Amino acid sequence: MKTAAIDIGLKRIGVALCLQSDIVVPKSAILRKNRNQAANEVDIFLREWEIEVLIVGLAVDGKSADEMQRRVKHFISLLKFEGKVVYIDEDFSSYEAKEKMKGVVKQKKDGKIDSISAVVILERYLMNKNED
Repeated sequence: MKTAAIDIGLKRIGVALCLQSDIVVPKSAILRKNRNQAANEVDIFLREWEIEVLIVGLAVDGKSADEMQRRVKHFISLLKFEGKVVYIDEDFSSYEAKEKMKGVVKQKKDGKIDSISAVVILERYLMNKNED
């Protein structure tokens, strides 16, 4: 199944793909100018890659988790995506991405860390799916 993951932030949306087995690759992050533009770009990405399952990182813990969950779910409701949407815990995915990229990524605003966070989220999903 063609699967993608997104890590939705206020400025950028990290994106990762898994087109076969368990090989996960980051794609260029989507820069958010506004939520409609970003939702449109995510829709284009999902159509272009013929994605069947969309994994969405969702903050579970933290003081602003409820607000971020509301924002993420609202953003997903703007998509025209008709495949399966799965929400999974994204806690510490950005930290894990930064650790993976230590010494490799110099610019923090180019979206690479955001897309590596999406890779982490997608790898978590695939690992849990394979354990079932």
